[in-house]
Amino acid sequence: MTTDPLTEMLRGLRLDGVEYGRCQPSAPWATAYPAKAEAQFHFLAAGNAFLQSSSGEWTQLHAGDAILLPRGDTHVLASEPGLPPISVECMARKRLCDGIVDLQCADPDSSNLLFFAVMRFNVDKRHPLLELMPEVMRTSDLAVSEPTIPLLLDAMLREVEMNRVGAGGILSRLADVLTATLIRTWVEHGCGDSTGWLAAVRNPEVGRVLAAIHLDPSHDWSVGELARHMGASRSGFAQRFATVVGETPARYVAKMRMHQAHQWLQEGQRVAVIAERLGYDSEASFSRAFKRIIGASPSRFREHQKMNGVSSV
Repeated sequence: MTTDPLTEMLRGLRLDGVEYGRCQPSAPWATAYPAKAEAQFHFLAAGNAFLQSSSGEWTQLHAGDAILLPRGDTHVLASEPGLPPISVECMARKRLCDGIVDLQCADPDSSNLLFFAVMRFNVDKRHPLLELMPEVMRTSDLAVSEPTIPLLLDAMLREVEMNRVGAGGILSRLADVLTATLIRTWVEHGCGDSTGWLAAVRNPEVGRVLAAIHLDPSHDWSVGELARHMGASRSGFAQRFATVVGETPARYVAKMRMHQAHQWLQEGQRVAVIAERLGYDSEASFSRAFKRIIGASPSRFREHQKMNGVSSV
């Protein structure tokens, strides 16, 4: 059975749970969520709420809705628009069960139940897929196109409601699957007549090449290797790739390799080790390539991390 390119690419896109929690706020309430390097996820299991995105626009949420902010943009959840919010970082936390915390709300109301998660993608925000995603992805907008979404939400609801051993681990797996499903459904049905990178993913020939690059981004892919994935000559492949993707194969491979290097730097790996892993003959040549793609040298990135405690340049 032939696997489509998007499925292959999603195989390499993983999530690690940083924090999972739930709360039962009593109206009127409003909670501000600051911007994070990680993705932010909310599931409204019971009650009603409003979401304010970073643009200031308000959207009403209903019980059963889940939202994903893939780039972790700042936002507010509230019982009604316009209320002064309290930062989620100022709220006390109590361990509820394995892997889940309970936000300590004043006068908890059992008719309102929200589940939240902070999740780290194994790629950074510069990844082509994350860059193209909308600020907010909502399950109710995509559930018609993907019947498994309501089933996943039902399973999450049961885990959120029951204080059972291992709930945190199960929720993390469900959130992982739901996020991959949301992304796939958005690409397949929620993008209209897309162009550029999304069009390339949907293209059977070019999509196979992108899948190979994304599944092994640290590999120094040659034009000949990639042409064989497409089943075309070197010249025919290079022209087709550039026409569909909008940049040359060499440029795209270089970007993906530096994205991988950026990720390794975030994980604390030394520059010399990364340069060796990527096959550079010196730290200097690697640093030049990194700066050309990312916009800052690895050493500057390191200094920025130490000074600010953040994971982006």
